[in-house]
Amino acid sequence: MEDKKEQGYNIICGRNPVLEAVRSGREIDRLLVAHGVSGGSVTAIIAKCKQKGILIKEVSPQKLDYYCGNANHQGVAVLFAEQEYCTVEDILDYANQKGEQPFIIVCDEIEDPHNLGAIIRTAEACGVHGIIIPKRRSASLNATVAKSASGALEYMRVARVTNIPNTIDLLKENGVWVFGADMDGIDYEKVDFNCATALVIGNEGKGIGTLTAKKCDEIVSLPMLGKINSLNASVAAGVLMYEVVRKKRS
Repeated sequence: MEDKKEQGYNIICGRNPVLEAVRSGREIDRLLVAHGVSGGSVTAIIAKCKQKGILIKEVSPQKLDYYCGNANHQGVAVLFAEQEYCTVEDILDYANQKGEQPFIIVCDEIEDPHNLGAIIRTAEACGVHGIIIPKRRSASLNATVAKSASGALEYMRVARVTNIPNTIDLLKENGVWVFGADMDGIDYEKVDFNCATALVIGNEGKGIGTLTAKKCDEIVSLPMLGKINSLNASVAAGVLMYEVVRKKRS
């Protein structure tokens, strides 16, 4: 097990994320089950793994705590090869195959894996075709992201790019309108999102980078009626994603 981790393997923990990982057809190395854990969804997970020929190994709860970084694993975890990233072109092609206008989320240096996981979870629920993250100064697709996404990562295409501003140029060349989320922008309710859309969500502290903001077609904002002047990145992303869904359905 230790050797596997050193060779670039990763962990998904928690009953719902593990079940979705197994269902999705991901290449899984083995299922880890804590001694004494059984019943309910654990029985279903074990049965599914046996059906797919996935190796099942019992470990102590303490060892599972260690492997999962003390996350709430609920007695189960799967060991798998590092998450595969797609390309931006893959995301655009996927939207085209579905006969839909591209709907893409660009995460500009989202560093908190819980935030990134929450964004992925909402994006999957909203029918987003893919998410773009930068290679540097960003959370990667680790076990914490997978746990926070509650299984949604198994169904979401994620591209990791070297340069966000250049990627925005590529999106615009493919007919995608790019909207950046920032407090100094147009009220989001006044924006027509019924088009090929990319939403840019900025860093938890500093927001969208200056060059990235300049590349956006429009900057949109959420009304702040209280005494604070910003929202958690994943909360703001969720509000905007559902506004895009509402506009596309109206």
